[in-house]
Amino acid sequence: MLGTGIGRRACGPLAAALAAAVTLAACTTAAGPTTPTQRKRQGSNPIVASADGRLRGQAAGTIDEFLGIPYAAPPVGPLRWRPPQPAAHWTGVRPATKFGPHCPQTGGPFGLASMSENCLFLNVYAPAGSLRGGSLPVMVWIHGGDLTAGESNDYNPAGLVRDGVVVVTINYRLGALGFLADHALKSPNGSSGDYGLMDQEAALRWVQQNIRQFGGNPRSVTIFGESAGGLSVLAQLVSPAARGLFARAIIESGSYSLLQPSLATAEASGEAFAAKAGCASQTAASQIAASQTAACLRRLPVQTILNDQGAVGPDIDGTVLTQSIGTALARGDFSHVPVIDGTNHDEWRLFIAIFQPLTGPVTAANYQSMIASTASVSPAEAAVVAAHYPLSSFASPAEALGAVGTDAIFACPALAMDRDLSRFTPTFGYEFNDENAPELFLPPVSGFSYGAAHASELQYLFHLNESEFPGTLTPQQQWLSASMQRYWTNFARSGSPSAPGEPPWPRFGGGQQMISLVPPTPQVETGFAAEHQCAFWAAARGLG
Repeated sequence: MLGTGIGRRACGPLAAALAAAVTLAACTTAAGPTTPTQRKRQGSNPIVASADGRLRGQAAGTIDEFLGIPYAAPPVGPLRWRPPQPAAHWTGVRPATKFGPHCPQTGGPFGLASMSENCLFLNVYAPAGSLRGGSLPVMVWIHGGDLTAGESNDYNPAGLVRDGVVVVTINYRLGALGFLADHALKSPNGSSGDYGLMDQEAALRWVQQNIRQFGGNPRSVTIFGESAGGLSVLAQLVSPAARGLFARAIIESGSYSLLQPSLATAEASGEAFAAKAGCASQTAASQIAASQTAACLRRLPVQTILNDQGAVGPDIDGTVLTQSIGTALARGDFSHVPVIDGTNHDEWRLFIAIFQPLTGPVTAANYQSMIASTASVSPAEAAVVAAHYPLSSFASPAEALGAVGTDAIFACPALAMDRDLSRFTPTFGYEFNDENAPELFLPPVSGFSYGAAHASELQYLFHLNESEFPGTLTPQQQWLSASMQRYWTNFARSGSPSAPGEPPWPRFGGGQQMISLVPPTPQVETGFAAEHQCAFWAAARGLG
């Protein structure tokens, strides 16, 4: 399949495909007694006492913001490619009014470059007020970006916070710095890789320890994320190490990669990376060789790592992940917490537009070869797919290929995942269906409609602090945005998204009902499987 590192704005998925196309359970953690929380103020600025020291935030209207809070030690020098370590304590009052640096990534149309490994920061947004009592639901946002780009500070959650929740946005290690597996980097327990997922878990532990001071209830934490962030939510859902750290989960367009490589496979890729970087040891003794390789890797310049990292992603390291995500979901071996899962109607159209400068336009002549590379099928299989998705049924070859990619990579895997999830826990499915959603990340393409493309729902939940092509929601789209925010926050509050004044959102079950997020008023839909040709893909790809 194809993929893209669309960076910090559009949160592109599919790290495995990137290399082929372009180098681009209820929460039960003990939290102590519920007591009123005094949020002191210095003038208009709130001051909160965290476990590591006092923090001075800033008032932004009816919201208190605490920005750039370190939740772990800087993963630099000897801490590079090690599990996150505790942050240092400080004395006095630490200003929390500016975002911390985001994790290393290359610059491009969808993200600003960063070379700072000192990047393990989070931000807390809470309704203003001095007496909260630690009773508000908490939502922890995990950003997307192909696991190679993105940062916490792109997403302003003011609309969600105004609905009465505390929102936390986090950074985590990206690219090879976050996911390189190599025998030389093994932890004492024998695992390597998945450092970015470990960072997310460290942030969730910080939330458990500290969020009550900001008015949040540590027993009512919802994790949510989009694209690579949605995949991260799935990883935490199945990770034994994350059990008890959250009470609910929301997955947005995260179903694209449900099979993870073994530790041995991931370490073989890591060893190839080390050799390319000149860090393969010539010493015969394995322990000495591993030490030399690890030391060499930890001395590499950040730019060298970014230049050579290629595709990245989680592996079955034995600690964070003990099996593939899809396998764990099918077996019921995951945290049995309520789940929202959904996709966008035209996910793959974003990638069609991204790749056009690299591959040329999709035409009738190259349609089948484009299908083969998009869906990872043989030329003969691509011919079968092309017959099932005839060009005569679409406005253009590009939109035909967009349907193939959407159905094969996002929609039908999500449906199969919903079936598995719903056997064990309350599950609520959605499809984002605003065909006129503004495209914030790419310029218009002549004769091509983006539709409800990948990441287009984000602007309905957040104010995106920066985007390449800012757009404005129409009044009807603003109504949909308000509905979506209420659904998301009510789910965080109660475990069911149905909210007063909104159309009821049915639980996913035998009837495969889900909510269609269409302006101005969401509607129940039952035709998702037929719309996305999931019976065809189930037979062709074993999706079940």
